[in-house]
Amino acid sequence: MTVASEPLLDALDDDQRVVAEALIGPVCVLAGAGTGKTRAITHRIAYGVASGAYDPARVMALTFTSRAAAELRARLRVLGAGGVAARTFHAAALAQLNHFWPLVVGGSAPRILEFKGRLLGEAAERLRLRVDVPTLRDVASEIEWRKVSALGMDAYAERLAARGAPGALTPEQMLALIAGYEQLKDERRMLDFEDVLLATAGMIESEPSVAMHVRESYRHFVVDEYQDVSPAQQQLLELWLGDRRDVCVVGDASQTIYSFAGATPEYLLGFERRYDGATLVRLERNYRSAPEVVAVANRLMRGRAGALQLVAVADDRAHERDGAPERQSTVERTTPVLEPEVVEYADELAEARGVATRIRQRVDAGVPPESIAVLLRVNSQTAILERALEEVGVGSRVRGAARFFDRPEVRQAVHALRAAALTIAGEPLFKSVSDVLRSLGWTVDAPDGPGAVRARWESLNALARLVDDAPPGTTFREFADELRARAEAQHEPPVAAVTLATLHSAKGLEWDEVHIVGLTEGMLPIAYAKGLDAIDEERRLLYVGITRARRRLTLSWPRASGQHRGEREPSRFLQELGTRTPRAVRADAAAAPSSAGRR
Repeated sequence: MTVASEPLLDALDDDQRVVAEALIGPVCVLAGAGTGKTRAITHRIAYGVASGAYDPARVMALTFTSRAAAELRARLRVLGAGGVAARTFHAAALAQLNHFWPLVVGGSAPRILEFKGRLLGEAAERLRLRVDVPTLRDVASEIEWRKVSALGMDAYAERLAARGAPGALTPEQMLALIAGYEQLKDERRMLDFEDVLLATAGMIESEPSVAMHVRESYRHFVVDEYQDVSPAQQQLLELWLGDRRDVCVVGDASQTIYSFAGATPEYLLGFERRYDGATLVRLERNYRSAPEVVAVANRLMRGRAGALQLVAVADDRAHERDGAPERQSTVERTTPVLEPEVVEYADELAEARGVATRIRQRVDAGVPPESIAVLLRVNSQTAILERALEEVGVGSRVRGAARFFDRPEVRQAVHALRAAALTIAGEPLFKSVSDVLRSLGWTVDAPDGPGAVRARWESLNALARLVDDAPPGTTFREFADELRARAEAQHEPPVAAVTLATLHSAKGLEWDEVHIVGLTEGMLPIAYAKGLDAIDEERRLLYVGITRARRRLTLSWPRASGQHRGEREPSRFLQELGTRTPRAVRADAAAAPSSAGRR
């Protein structure tokens, strides 16, 4: 250990410190929700660089979304390890494909097909098949699942015969449609998103020179969210490693919610069997959520394979230690924590209006709207909630709808800030940024009420607030460059509006107060979830939603939908937690082990 590297370990708890100090060999980190896993692995990488154990140019940190990769890069820069590559699996594979294709195959690499639908439609026309748009989308999903699951066509044909093809297609028509799609792709020199992984793996596997070059370039690998890895990604990771064992994987089996996309927790749970002598670390101190929330999450997952038992740690510095300014709690730690509540409503409209009224009361009490989220199972539930929130005068935004950096006013502002940064220097950063934003109509004070004018102001104000997150001494040019990087990665700043999000899209995020709505049989678990495995995935989805809440959690269900009154039943998961939730939570919290402190 060097003097320069010691401070990197000071803010870690005992288990996080074990992760950070295990620099060589296979390491598996089982990290529960809110336990500081990202902090642990970024400090591990930075400690490896600072201590001289790692050459930053030979470290690859891998994750699954551009936003997560951007967050890793930002944290590593702050920790002095900005030279480390942090990418998604696909971004890393695409960079290698573009580099090696001219050397191995000749010519430039094929173009990447962004959407499969049009090509599938053309293939259907060639085959004279009448296929509607929803079925084409299902066929595209099947193609993606087959490839990320690393199934050859013969193996896929066997599974298809057993479970049937989408829509009105027969298995034979489905196979012919897939073959026609692949032929069109080849004719036009195109690869789809999944081909990038497979083609890169093929080059490494078949070309010794490519394998040698890749393994010389990267010596140490860190994989975040490892429970989401697919067979195709695992195959590529193993090819990148070769016969080396310097890999650290981090994940939580209880947050496996992408099985439909090929993800499997088996690689995470079987890590020790594949790597003899691997270091195994469990992170179970939850620094995010109140004990009452943690108790509900533990009860939901108790006895499930790979489930961790979280222990809530009362620590005012939890978010400071987490090192993510955009995620700091906006509610004072002294605010009373209400026990999680189960609320029953007459129908979906009553539920939406009831939730909106509760949120209005919280906003009136001083809670910032951006610290509140309403989580739901499917996107179709958002419309009624948007209207209910608008009725009570609370702004909302749907996560996954129009992306922040794609909004016209944001594109205009980013362009203006970058242009101004080329000519303005020497002024305080806030003055430079606010002057540019004022020229576009931004004001310090917000306009009254919701609506388009308020939404535009919120967008510009979110950019202004990024100045507060900038490290001391940041120049206008550096700020503009960082803004461009955020835009490229779609790393959105917080906007003063309640978030409406599906449970899937909420993964990796957190809010002070969370409402989970629509908890009925047929919605959660969803009606098409058949069999124990599918139901378990729905359970994990609810677990992800519960663990997004820091301070307050409300679960609700409607007795009827708008068309079928009296036909709904509360979710079986609610029945496990039940209307007895407050009493049970109190009992669990009292019986739980005392919060583990730091050394």
